[in-house]
Formats: sequence, C-alpha cells, structure tokens
Amino acid sequence: MAQLDTLDLVVLAILLAGTIAYFTKGTYWGIPKDPYAGSYALANGHKAGKTRNILEKMDESEKNCVVFYGSQTGTAEDYASRLAKEGSSRFGLKTMVADLEDYDFDKLDIFPADKVAFFVLATYGEGEPTDNAVDFYEFVTGQDSSFSNGGGVEDKPLESLNFVAFGLGNNTYEHYNSMVRRVNDALLRLGASRIGKAGEGDDGAGTMEEDFLAWKEPMWTELSEKMGLEERDAVYEPIFGITERDDMSADGDEVYLGEPNKNHLEGSQKGPYNSHNPYIAPIIESRETFTVKDRNCLHMEISVKGSNLTYETGDHIAIWPTNAGREVDRFLNVLGLSKKRHTVINVKGLDPTARVPFPTPTTYDAAIRYHMEICGPVSRQFIASLASFAPSDSAKAEMAKLGSDKDYFSEKVSQQYLNIAQVLEQVDHKEWTEVPFSIMIEETKKIQPRYYSISSSSLVQKDKISITAVVEEIRVPGSDSIVKGVTTNYLLALKQKQHGDPHPDPHGLTYAISGPRNKYDGIHVPVHVRHSNFKLPSDPSKPVIMVGPGSGVAPFRGFVQERAAQAKAGGKVGQTILFYGCRRSTEDYLYKDEWETFKQDLGDSFTLITAFSREAAKKVYVQHRLEENAVLVNKLLEEQKANFYVCGDAANMAREVNTKLAKIISEQRGVSLEKGEDVVKAMRSSNQYQEDVWS
Repeated sequence: MAQLDTLDLVVLAILLAGTIAYFTKGTYWGIPKDPYAGSYALANGHKAGKTRNILEKMDESEKNCVVFYGSQTGTAEDYASRLAKEGSSRFGLKTMVADLEDYDFDKLDIFPADKVAFFVLATYGEGEPTDNAVDFYEFVTGQDSSFSNGGGVEDKPLESLNFVAFGLGNNTYEHYNSMVRRVNDALLRLGASRIGKAGEGDDGAGTMEEDFLAWKEPMWTELSEKMGLEERDAVYEPIFGITERDDMSADGDEVYLGEPNKNHLEGSQKGPYNSHNPYIAPIIESRETFTVKDRNCLHMEISVKGSNLTYETGDHIAIWPTNAGREVDRFLNVLGLSKKRHTVINVKGLDPTARVPFPTPTTYDAAIRYHMEICGPVSRQFIASLASFAPSDSAKAEMAKLGSDKDYFSEKVSQQYLNIAQVLEQVDHKEWTEVPFSIMIEETKKIQPRYYSISSSSLVQKDKISITAVVEEIRVPGSDSIVKGVTTNYLLALKQKQHGDPHPDPHGLTYAISGPRNKYDGIHVPVHVRHSNFKLPSDPSKPVIMVGPGSGVAPFRGFVQERAAQAKAGGKVGQTILFYGCRRSTEDYLYKDEWETFKQDLGDSFTLITAFSREAAKKVYVQHRLEENAVLVNKLLEEQKANFYVCGDAANMAREVNTKLAKIISEQRGVSLEKGEDVVKAMRSSNQYQEDVWS
C-alpha cells in the first residue's frame, strides 16, 4: 500500500471535517450566542464585532431612518422606540433605534439625503449631556471636529443630513432642555436641515407626554412631504417574538430568573460594576431615622469592600429595584398569565437592530418582576394601541376614548397615578388575554436603577457607602389610594428583614428580597456608583454654605463628616455653614446627635442653622433662614469666595433659594436685583454655586 504524504492527509482531514459539518448541521457549534454573556465587558465599551459606522449599519440592515437617543433614566430611549415604531407602522419607514454611544459621527457628512436621522435627547444635571451622549455632543458642538471629507464648519459639511429633534427637560432647572437646543443649533450651523420644529417636553410642568404628542403630529406631516411618505392604517407589528419553551424548566441552570447577565447567572460576580453590571452588595446596617409611625426615612450602610467600586464624597449610588409582588401579581392576572408565571420564554428581536431589553431564556414572572417598569406612568399612545386587544366592545370604546381625549385621560389615569395593569383592571375586569406580551415589553420601558446622594465621606469610610432615603408615597387627592415608591419600599422591606421580620410586607407590598435563586440572601442589594460633579472644594480651608432640607441633607452629612475628620487630623478647615430644615425637631430631625459630634471636632467653624416648618404659627423654611443670615452669607461669598451648595426639591425649594440669594446679594451689595441675578448666574457658571436637585 502506498504511503500517504502530508498533502493527502490534509485533504482527507478537510473532507472529514466537511462531512461532519454536513451531517451535524452545526449541532456542536451553531449555538446562539448569549447577548448578555459579556455585559460587564460591553458596559466597559468593548462591543466586539459591531460596526461603529452608522451608515454601514443602516445599509446592511436596509434602514432609511435611525432614531438616536441620549438617555439617563430610560425615558428618552422609550420615546425613541415609540417614534421608530410609529414611523414603521404608520408611514412604512424602515426604522432602527440607536444608542448614541454605540456609533461614531465623522461620517454624518455623507449621510444620504433620502434618509433621516432623529435625535431624542434628554438634558441631565446642570445642562449636561447624558452619559451615553457625551462623545456625540462634544463632537457636533466642537470647533475642531473632523468629518470624513475633511470639511469644517464654514464648509457646511452636513448639507445632505435631514434630521428631526426632540428634547426632554425640566423647567425647574436653569438649563432647561439645553441639550436639544445646543445640538439643534450645532447641526444647523454645520448645514443640516431640520424637519419640523425642535420639540421640547417639560417634565417639570408634568406635560412631557402631551408636549410629545402635540409635537409629533405636525412633524410627521412635514416629514411625509419631505420624503414622499404615505400614511396608512397603523397595525401592530411586534418588535419581539415570544416563544414559550415547554421543553425547558424554570429550574434549569440556563434560565435567567432575574440575573442581569451570564456571570450573575453562573453565580459569579465579575467587575467592572456599572450601569450594565451591578454589584450585589451586603447591607451591613439599616435603621429608621424618623420617630413617627406614619412616615419612614431609612439610613443604610452598604459595603463595597473587595468590589473595586470606589466613590468620592458627593457621588451617587444606584439601587437596582425589583417590582413589588402585589403589582407583579396584578400584571400577570390582568393578562391571564398567572398560571404561566413560571413558564420559560425566549424573547427574540424580529429585526436585526432590535435589542432585547433583558437576557433570555427567562420566565414571565422574572421578566415582569426584575426587568419591566410595570408601575411607571402610562401614555395615551400606549392606551390607544391596546384598544384593539380589548376583551369586549365596551372596553375597546373606553380605551379609544382614553387614548384620544387628553382631558378624559388626565382625569381617569394621570391624576389617579394608575399603572398599566390598574388601567386595564378598571376598564374591564375580564382577563386581557389577547394583549401580546411583546407589546408590554415594548411599551413598559426597562426598569431603571434609582440614584441616591451618598451621605458619607469617602475619606472617612471608603469601603462603606451611606444612603438616606425617605420612603415615598403619593396620596391621590379625593381618593383613599396611596401610590408607593417602588425602590424605597423595597429598601424598607430589606430593613425589616434585617431587623428580624421573617416576612417583610411594607404597606402590603411583598418583595422577592432574596433575589433570583436566593442570590441576595443575607440582606444584599444590587448597586453601582455614579460619579458626580457635586464636590467639596479641593482646599478644605475654603468656606462652604450648604442648604439641604429633609433628605436633601444627605450629601451634606458626607461633606461635614469629611471636614470634621480633616479638622480632627489637625487640618485647617474653613467656615462650614449648614441650613437644614424639617417639619418638627421631635419627628424628622435627621442626624441630630451626629451634628453635635461634628461640632465638637469642627468647633466654631461649624454652624448649623435649622428651620422647623411646623413648630410655629407661621411656617419657616430654609430660604427664610438664609435671608435672616444675609450679612454672613454675603460676606462669605464676596470676601472669601465660599462655595454655595443646594440639595433637594428642584421645583420649589431650590428655585426659592436661588431667588433669595439673588435678593441677598442685591441688598447687601447695593446693586439692582437684576445685577444680583447675574452674580448668581456667574457663580453657577464658575461652579461656585452647585446643585444636586430632583423634581
């Protein structure tokens, strides 16, 4: 027999491999990749195999419309998804939704004129871009940005770009909707053409949804004329396909029961920990800080030791919540899914650009409990889209009316703070079994982490983060209904468990506090840290003035804790003035004993000025105390360039403090009120005046 040479062996090996491939049909290697397997890596900017060229992406997926979003809490992403969906179903556009941080923008100068780009942009903090929009914002507003054909601003490089813009803002903040305004101006300056008005939604006035609905109709009309689109009857076209897996059990190791990614599924935590990949942190201490029974404020100490999570004084901690059991049950019941709650499902994007918002395979229960914002506000557009799936003609008519009559919707839904399951319950008590689960995933946005100002100093306790959280509730006017905050009641349940309650049930809201597969047992909570610009001066001898009523005092506990430690260590610490307010000194006076301890360390450099609003015939607030101490405040600001800080409610307190400070400067310096307002604006611009506020 002739001897086989090397070439013969190679050919035989190839033939053998090809034969195996044909008969196995990829059984051994054609396994779909788990998109959440490397979430911790994706979160760090490593998106292997994905193009960052948006034109290439649109061409390969045959799209003519991209809806970009800049989102911090998920709301802008939700509006972007709604626009993409409507553009497809009503006008036949080939749409895709895109995260701004996933793409480069140097090729916008060759964006085809027969395509359109939407920009849905939230304004964050003090007029800043959201985290995922920073690179895009700096590129389009920068003076030295370089496009693919080399053109500068004067060359109008974006003449072929047609764009649509909508902004999400809050009029209680000074830089209202500044992101969409600046981006709009930059794109126009670069030669782009805007279609429709640059829309602005106002969360501060509570009109975000109606602002959006009023803006989009004339925009669609103008876009249709520009692109030659024809409107058609909108029919629901699912973005996601749902497959029930009868061959799989919820007990299976490969089934996600609330875990955010594959590392967590496999029982191992791996950093870096961030907004895509939480650290399951132990709560080492929790206590109640109020002395009244009808209100709660929690102080918690969360350990990040060994996680490589770091924070600086003034940063925020994100708590990843789960939905209350009562609301999960309501949602399942109203859709007729209660008997299927532990059925395993696969969720798959029916379009190559669709991003499934949570890992699968999972179960109905896990998706609803850990991933879907089922207790969030409901839009009229969502209600209208569900009308065709109503269980009766009367329910269909009622849903159509709610979806089309904004005043009726406001009275029946918005003013009652109803979530989607409550709306469906009230419209018809029958099960809404015809509602596709896919539409609920699409319309109830992904549940977002909630951010809390850290109330400790990283200098004093670098491995332990303190939070101070008032347990939220909204009493509905003219009703016995009380809306409970999702995350703060979750934290209250954890506190009750830590203090020995075997079945914590705050306000009738049960929580799966042990987490998926009991991975949070032992009182753990998923967290990550978000860095902030709300910071003490680098020189501790510089004076600081802090205004923080209620839980707005949280970051200032950290500030004072830090300066007390610096003074105790022999450092020179400047004047540290804290204006603090609450209802009564005997009920909700936060950290009363601690301020005394800090006073011992800081001596005369620490001054605490209190306002107890309900202890006198006339209510007194922190802004009144500020005015009473006008001479001291102005002297520190003018002569020693003290930093001025405000934390708390943006709509009322922060705005009042801003107004009072302008008045103080006007009167103390003998200048006009207008000049006083200009001084305050200059303080903001130079970071001498800093805010950490919420609406």
